[in-house]
Amino acid sequence: MTPKYSKVHNRFKFNGLHFNHEDLKEVAYSLIKEGEVYEKVTGNFLIDWLSNDDYLHVNTSGSTGQPKTIKLKKQAMVNSAIATGDFFGLGPGDKAIDCLPSHYIAGKMMLVRAMILGLEIDCVEPSAHPIFDYEKKYDFCAMIPLQLKHTINYTGNIKTIIVGGSKVTKPLLEKIEGASSKFYETYGMTETVTHVAVRQLESKTGKRDVNFKALPNVSFDEDERNCLIIKASKLVNEALVTNDVVDLKSDTSFELLGRYDNVINSGGVKLFPEQIEDKLQPIIDERFILAGQVDDTLGEKLVLIVENPRDSKESISKRIKILKGLTKFEVPKEIYTTDKFVETVNGKIQRKETIKAVINN
Repeated sequence: MTPKYSKVHNRFKFNGLHFNHEDLKEVAYSLIKEGEVYEKVTGNFLIDWLSNDDYLHVNTSGSTGQPKTIKLKKQAMVNSAIATGDFFGLGPGDKAIDCLPSHYIAGKMMLVRAMILGLEIDCVEPSAHPIFDYEKKYDFCAMIPLQLKHTINYTGNIKTIIVGGSKVTKPLLEKIEGASSKFYETYGMTETVTHVAVRQLESKTGKRDVNFKALPNVSFDEDERNCLIIKASKLVNEALVTNDVVDLKSDTSFELLGRYDNVINSGGVKLFPEQIEDKLQPIIDERFILAGQVDDTLGEKLVLIVENPRDSKESISKRIKILKGLTKFEVPKEIYTTDKFVETVNGKIQRKETIKAVINN
């Protein structure tokens, strides 16, 4: 039988101690009153979760649009936690690290998974370089790529690590290949209560998957634009139409090609910036994005925007022109630089705003 959101698993531990529903309320109040800033946020979330309301208000990150507040059913969050537990084989007594801020859905869901599945969760400060007990064996952890980049050499005792929130870069993928944990890239959003699909990354204990695979009770379709439609009745009431262009392999797997609203039509050729960015990753050290700029001949021309580069535009251009694997359409026609990309509050690049600031100005 599916547990209700009002229940706290009797095997749940928070920072090494057992707490029931009422005890956890006292912990939450203590965190709000006496804790560090990140602990106050966690305390506020716990108070909201343990209330009699059957829903929460959750903020979206704003990486693909304006940040907004949406209403999520607590039971949908429970269902998401159970799906994650089933997929990764998590159960009572398993140990987890929470190094994500409780402001957003990913951090909230780490705590929900622990309370519902009976995990023993250790919460640490959600910094770019989270500090945890490197000698302790853990079963599960979720990180953003920046955190994994800084801790990859200390993750040997973590069985499974999911990574999401922004792009996993080529240099990080290369480091993951030499690590011993199992790593999974996630696909999802606040509206779907975090991930609805994952794909395994190459490491010493796992082979790379090109395609994302659905979590339990999730299926996929596509619309006339070849954009993904998510069907997850236990998470969202209606099918969710996305702007993510996919190559749909089955109703439970897909290859992610890029964002529909990022596609560049250059001389009749459709270019997916995300795919070309993957090819350029090995030769550009700084953060960068590709964009389309209005062009009288091509309609749109492909341009490159690099954040605070150490090398000259000429040097970058030379490396691109000799890079194997690029078609002539995938070579940027112009290179722009900027001191700083426009970001969301949690550090994700706001692609549209950055392009507007750099090209239009």
